[in-house]
Amino acid sequence: MHEISYQGEIRLTRYLNDSGEPLGEMPDWACGNQPWVGYYQQMVLARQFDTKAISLQRTGQLGTFASLLGAEAIDVVCASLMQAEDVLVPYYRNHAMQMIRGMPISQLFLYWGGDERGSATPEMGRDLPNAVPIATQCLHACGVATALKLRGEHQAVLTMIGDGGTSKGDFMEAINVAGAWQLPVVFIINNNQWAISVPRSQQCIAPTLAQKAIGAGIRGEQVDGNDAIALHEVVGQALERARAGKGPTVIEALSYRLSDHTTADDATRYRPSDELKAAWAREPVARLRNWLHSQGLWDEAREQAWQTETKQLIESAVATYQAIEPQSVDEQYDYLYAECPPGLAAQREQARIRQQRREQGGADHE
Repeated sequence: MHEISYQGEIRLTRYLNDSGEPLGEMPDWACGNQPWVGYYQQMVLARQFDTKAISLQRTGQLGTFASLLGAEAIDVVCASLMQAEDVLVPYYRNHAMQMIRGMPISQLFLYWGGDERGSATPEMGRDLPNAVPIATQCLHACGVATALKLRGEHQAVLTMIGDGGTSKGDFMEAINVAGAWQLPVVFIINNNQWAISVPRSQQCIAPTLAQKAIGAGIRGEQVDGNDAIALHEVVGQALERARAGKGPTVIEALSYRLSDHTTADDATRYRPSDELKAAWAREPVARLRNWLHSQGLWDEAREQAWQTETKQLIESAVATYQAIEPQSVDEQYDYLYAECPPGLAAQREQARIRQQRREQGGADHE
C-alpha cells in the first residue's frame, strides 16, 4: 500500500502580459494611481544609475560593476514595500534598493569606486552592506531575523539572491533554519536565467527554484519579476506575514539579465543573441510604462521631464562622488588591531611615504 506523504504546489502570480496589457480582470487594489507611478520613476532612476555607472567604469572612474539591467522592478518594489525598521540584507546587485532605502547615490558610486566608506554610511540604518560572496547574505539575514525575534521586534528581514546562488549550501542552510525557527525573513530569488555563463537549465533541473522551500517546510512561490503589480502583491503579503510572526517565504522572481554579469564579463561569448532580443521584448520598464499610459497615469511630456530630472540627479551625484577626498593610507591599517603591532606600523610608514611621493608627482618605487 502506498500513501501520499506530502502534496503541494508552486503558484505563479502575473497580472500583465509582456506588453503591459492585463491578462484578465485586474484586482480592485490595482486600479487607480496607487504606487505605480512612483515605482516607474524609481525604475527609470535605477536604469539611469546603471548606465552612468557602466560609463564611469569604462573610463576608469569606478571598479568592476554589477548591472541591475532587467531586474529593476524586483528591486524597486521590494524596497518600496519595506518599512523603515525592516532590515535589508543585500547582495551586489541591489543598488536600486539601497537608493530607495535612503542611501545617497554618491555613496553608491563611492562603494563601486572601491572606497570602503561606501559600505558604512549613516543613511543605511540597520541595513547591512553588500555581500559579494555568493549566498552568504542568506545566513546573515537569518542571524538578523533571529535577533529581531528574540527581541520581540515585529519587523521583517529581506534578502536577495541570484538563481545560481540557490545551488550553494549557504542558501539551503539558511532556508532550513528559517523554517525550523520560523524566522521573519523573506528570501527573494532574482532568477535572471544566467549564473554568470551557466544557464538556469544547467544550474538546477527542478521545474522551479521556489520549490526548494518545500524541503525546508516553508512557503515557496513564483512571481513574474517583470510585472510590478504582481510583485507588489506577492512581496507585500510575504513581508506582512513575516512581521506578523507567520514565518518565512521564498519568492522566485522570474526576470532576465539584460546585461553582462559584471563589467568584467562578455555575455556575447555564451548567450544566444536571439534569446537576449526576446528578453528585451518583455523587460519591466517598458511594460510598466505601457500600463501607465493605458491608465492615463503617464504621458510623453512627463516621461521627458522625468528622464531629464533623473539625469540631473545622477550627474549631481557623480560630481559629489568625484569631489570626495580619497581616504588616508592609514585607514587600511588603523582598524585591524586595537594597538598597531610593530611590523604593521613599519608597513604603514612605508605606505605613507609612497603616498607622499605620488601626491608630489614623484616615482612610486623603493
